Amino acid sequence: MIKYIVTGCAGFIGSNLVDRLLENPANEVVGIDNFSTGHHKFLENTKKSNNFRLYENDLLNLKELKYIFKDVDLVFHLSANADVRFGVKNLRKDLEQNTIVTQNVLEAMQYNNIKKIIFSSTGSIYGETELIPTPENAPFPIQTSLYGASKIACEGLISAFCEGFDMQGYIFRYVSILGERYTHGHVFDFYKKLKNDKKKLEVLGNGKQRKSYLYVQDCIDAMFLALNKSKQKINIFNLGTNEYCEVRDSIKWICDELDVNPELRFSEEDRGWIGDNPFIFLDTKKITNLGWKPKLSIKEGVIRTIKYLKQNEWVFGVRK
Repeated sequence: MIKYIVTGCAGFIGSNLVDRLLENPANEVVGIDNFSTGHHKFLENTKKSNNFRLYENDLLNLKELKYIFKDVDLVFHLSANADVRFGVKNLRKDLEQNTIVTQNVLEAMQYNNIKKIIFSSTGSIYGETELIPTPENAPFPIQTSLYGASKIACEGLISAFCEGFDMQGYIFRYVSILGERYTHGHVFDFYKKLKNDKKKLEVLGNGKQRKSYLYVQDCIDAMFLALNKSKQKINIFNLGTNEYCEVRDSIKWICDELDVNPELRFSEEDRGWIGDNPFIFLDTKKITNLGWKPKLSIKEGVIRTIKYLKQNEWVFGVRK
């Protein structure tokens, strides 16, 4: 029996990951979530498993974490504040929910002699790099968001703990993830706006921003493969597809799937908000060289996400 911790277990990626881990009856999963953005409904079936235990805890409470992490073999640390847009309006949120929380997770691991951590980082740490597509060893960029800055700080803490306490770290720098249980991001926002008004759609930015996306199950496949095949002390991987699209493209796919034809109202700016990188495209040769290949294209991922949202419109009625 292998015992895993999954922080952020009731979130979009976390709940999908927990389900995948529990497909193997030899796995035991301890989930932690404070439900600030996660949903109990995502864990309805999961809670029925004898191999799953849920703690509704805040990761800022280090004393409780040291107890919860007892006898754990491996930690998936997915909990984070992922709302890049409002970082400049809540100056401590990224620091507390990303960086300090990660420090606490690492201290709880060190206290319990846990040697392996898998961390969900972000392509946002590259800022507005001039190297496109962007490899993992790109020149260190100027940070353009508090979110990205907090995540690169987390990566530094993980590296330092791995060096200081003989741990092993897996750091995955994601593009935007799409798929079932998706409740945050531009596809969600566009659907919600069109749900309220099918005749017009307000778009942040000029619509020419170039973005990359990845289907959630492809993301999890990549993490599992890297765990099995990459054995360095620090293992850093970009996760994305070998393509990108413009925001205008994704709007068309969304509107076609919803069978609507709204008037599109763009702003003149080349980005939607402070920290919104107008061109994100990651070099993923490192993970593909291990044998990974995404099963869905960006367009297929967007459509799969819209189908999920159409069948689960309850997500629009919960706190956001």
